[in-house]
Amino acid sequence: MASLLIKNGRVVTADSDAVCDILVEGETIAAIGKNLPVQADETIDATGKIIVPGGIDPHVHLDMPFMGTFSSDTHETGTRAALHGGTTTAIDFVLQKQGHSLREALTEWQGRATGTAVGDYSFHMAVTDFNPSTKEEIKDMVAEGITSFKTFMAYKGALMIDDAQMVGLMQEVRRHGGLVTAHATNGDMIDTLIAQHRAAGKLTPRYHYLSQPEVTEAEASGRFADIANYTGVNSYIVHLTCEGALNQVRRATERNQRVFVETCIQYLLLDASLYGDDFEGAKWVMSPPLREPKDQQTLWAGINQGLVQVVGTDHCPFMWEQKRMGADDFSKIPNGHPAIEHRMELLFSEGVNKGRISLQKFVEVSSTNSAKIFGMFPRKGTISIGADADLVLIDPEKKHTISAETHHMNVDYSGYEGWELTGKIETVLLRGQVAVDAGETKVGRGYGQFIKRGPVNY
Repeated sequence: MASLLIKNGRVVTADSDAVCDILVEGETIAAIGKNLPVQADETIDATGKIIVPGGIDPHVHLDMPFMGTFSSDTHETGTRAALHGGTTTAIDFVLQKQGHSLREALTEWQGRATGTAVGDYSFHMAVTDFNPSTKEEIKDMVAEGITSFKTFMAYKGALMIDDAQMVGLMQEVRRHGGLVTAHATNGDMIDTLIAQHRAAGKLTPRYHYLSQPEVTEAEASGRFADIANYTGVNSYIVHLTCEGALNQVRRATERNQRVFVETCIQYLLLDASLYGDDFEGAKWVMSPPLREPKDQQTLWAGINQGLVQVVGTDHCPFMWEQKRMGADDFSKIPNGHPAIEHRMELLFSEGVNKGRISLQKFVEVSSTNSAKIFGMFPRKGTISIGADADLVLIDPEKKHTISAETHHMNVDYSGYEGWELTGKIETVLLRGQVAVDAGETKVGRGYGQFIKRGPVNY
């Protein structure tokens, strides 16, 4: 069994911060302490570096069929790019096709990921057709280690389920100790606004934003929380973007309800001013859309208040040529944004280094909370004896610039082109192996493992 000793790093978890050594044996952490008196096969001097648990991005869409095309990152390219950005585990979404079973969908996604992923991965199951047969499959999915089930409150005719199906799904998932997540936007209202803008000849990317005003997200977030409260299921809102929606979560806490909340790095850092009347705004066409500066302030505050537990990405990249499918009509632009590689460095540079969040809060929202909410803790999400040796070494002072010319995602533009960051991820370990070092990938296709998950442990 190979061993690796990492010496003199500042080791930061969600509840500790100390300069010490870490001994890795095989795939797991064997010892942590000051000046460990051991000899190892390999030694890394981490003096001056910050060491945090491997990042967990619980919201990615790899090789996903959507709007007549597929997202451009595969499980191989997407998880490789994730590793370069310090994310060692990603949770992808399996999409049930209406009229088909959950098992069929899982088999399809397993065929894409098994033997190809470079980093570790797991799956959520998106339920788009809840019926008596689907109901019977919930327990089977939980037995497979897929304990979270996504619902869409938008995309009628493709992904959306109605409130009656939502209630039935929540009741069944609760029976088996699972978690229900929601894309919480009012699909009927959005479809109406899209139709109105198109009828008026308002077809530029700006009208994607104007078709999804804050009220569409606030209303659906409140409705989802209310139904979850009635059924008693563990609940989680994905990619929450705005003050109105977060206020619905605040309201839920007044009745002692717990609703987990994820936002995404783009909603913390980018705003709707990027949507103009030229096609350049298509780079940021995603759903929900970017919001206003007041919403950014709300989300940063929500993180520090403990109302927002997770920062993900909703990574769903499309090549520029794919985006141009909507050159003449915003409603035909494939929705999605590439970010899996930059989430942790952006959050460190713009969050920790600018005093918006503490270093320990950074660890919580980038790794630990996801591990707990999605049933991977303490195997993932922490630096402790027996945990997977998923470790990220950060040079906190190193400056670098984001560019499509140097990123590893399979997409030909960047939503953060030219951003200058302070704090660079230099070395990444995945299950004890150096996966990335000084910009070089050290593990290959198929090294990533499927992570079987348990119930919420938060």
